Amino acid sequence: MPEYTLATLGAMLVAVVVDLRVLRTRLLTQRTFLLSLGIMFFFQIFVDGWLTKLSSPIVIYAAEHASGIRVFFDSPIEDFGFGFALILGVCSVWDALAARDARRGGRP
Repeated sequence: MPEYTLATLGAMLVAVVVDLRVLRTRLLTQRTFLLSLGIMFFFQIFVDGWLTKLSSPIVIYAAEHASGIRVFFDSPIEDFGFGFALILGVCSVWDALAARDARRGGRP
């Protein structure tokens, strides 16, 4: 069973639901967030590629737990899903807390 793949898809789904339905920050609809996501992916391609390259890996994934799809210098595609979920989740909470503080007049 591809546990890593399922965990990635679950994390992505949770992050999207929290952004759009729970916190209602709607970062996925904002151009600045998409730009920051693109910047993160750009650097992740090189770092993740260096860490997971098949010719000399630093990090090794058990093949039976992932989809086996590798992109950009042999990086498992699941790593990009987790990166997406992490950035969206953290930025959504950050924006929601900033909006709450603004409503309180800047008090934490």
